[in-house]
Amino acid sequence: MKVNIALLTVTDTRTFDNDKSGAILVNKIKEANHMLIDRKICKDEKEEIVLILKEWLNNEKIDVIITTGGTGLTGRDITPEALEEVADKQIPGFGEIFRNISLKSVGTSAIQSRASAVLSNGKYVFALPGSSGGVTDAWEGILKHQLDINHKPCNFVELFPRLKEK
Repeated sequence: MKVNIALLTVTDTRTFDNDKSGAILVNKIKEANHMLIDRKICKDEKEEIVLILKEWLNNEKIDVIITTGGTGLTGRDITPEALEEVADKQIPGFGEIFRNISLKSVGTSAIQSRASAVLSNGKYVFALPGSSGGVTDAWEGILKHQLDINHKPCNFVELFPRLKEK
């Protein structure tokens, strides 16, 4: 099953020409035979991030939103706070598993990542680090499997029909 994905790079410095992490994700999405529905770049401004997330959350064609960047500890890193503003439910296991995977590649520096995930309006929203290693770890270690309908014992895709249950 193809998953329809929107990709947002949160950065004060990158453009489409030098957005290495975004480019990695575009390739990973293609390799997995999913559809990239939209791709944007925006500044590390919470209001701007929330505006784009809300637009995509109301787009029926989009199943999953992936952001890259803004998950660190500096004053400009506010992507997790933007996700909190649109969240219906937190998915704490995503950040926990990501940091566990990241520990193997960057050691204790993994503690500096605030990678996170939420459910909003029946869609998954993932906030990945801005580093190429971080997005690769997140995709290869988690998203590639959880966005595959054939992954056992369970996966995010099989829950799509039930995410908006009341």
